[in-house]
Amino acid sequence: MSAHQHQHHAHGHSHGHGHSHGHVPAADFDWDALAAHLEVEADLRAGAVTEAGRWLLGLRGDGAVRRVLDVGSGPGVIAGLLAEVFPAAEVVAVDQSTALLERARTRSGGRLGTQQADLPAEFDKLGEADLIWSGNAVHHLGDQQAALTSLAGALRPGGLLAVAESGLPARYLPRDFGLGRPGFQARMDAAQEDGFSTMRAELPGSTAEIEDWPAMLGRAGLTPTGTRTFLVDHPAPLAAPVRGYLHAQLTRRRDQLAEQLDAEDRATLDALLAEDAPTGILRRPDAFYLSAMTVHTARRD
Repeated sequence: MSAHQHQHHAHGHSHGHGHSHGHVPAADFDWDALAAHLEVEADLRAGAVTEAGRWLLGLRGDGAVRRVLDVGSGPGVIAGLLAEVFPAAEVVAVDQSTALLERARTRSGGRLGTQQADLPAEFDKLGEADLIWSGNAVHHLGDQQAALTSLAGALRPGGLLAVAESGLPARYLPRDFGLGRPGFQARMDAAQEDGFSTMRAELPGSTAEIEDWPAMLGRAGLTPTGTRTFLVDHPAPLAAPVRGYLHAQLTRRRDQLAEQLDAEDRATLDALLAEDAPTGILRRPDAFYLSAMTVHTARRD
């Protein structure tokens, strides 16, 4: 399980861009481009993640946290934020991609530990922790309940599992923004949800699950300790890196959803991708970025 697997849908944060599901050989994958994109994505959520981290600090207590795992860490942006909230702890970025872990080491100046693990097959490599963060990663494993149970098993007594799942899809344009029929983003989201369901069905060991995360955490043997949602809000006018991120997101959606959108919506998407047009996402003054990240927590007794 890797952060590059976190790019399929819009649950919880901006998962609008597609990923390979293993179809692209690692040797042919542009890890630098992916890492840069994931870093911008995580930077967008930095304020929300820091706020969530402070909430976790209140639930767990700084002195009680000696080891933190970020499972599915990618280039380590969120792990770095957790290291700031828990400065006395060993914070370890866990990912299947050695290239992204190297990026995490470089980015943190050696502050972060790193651990390569191909999950779920190598859950036993994680070691014990006082806090485990898993951001939009569990839904990329076929048996989500088994994944939570395995993560719960890595917690020390009193340890806390924080799972960022669900939330709200990103919004970045008004309902009617002057191109095509109003409601364009809602139709994109519906198509993306269908794609997400297909992705889940095709995962190895795919198991249908009612995604009641607190109940699932309870079935993993933990005691739920609360759910909170944190706002990700970047108002118009957007800075250039956020515009570039949205352009990359929409490019991936064009590749993913072309056959599911009607001709008018495809034309709208193409207009938004036009790099020099004033109506394109890179230039429009009304573009913003608004999403919500939901974090479910539970403690091992």
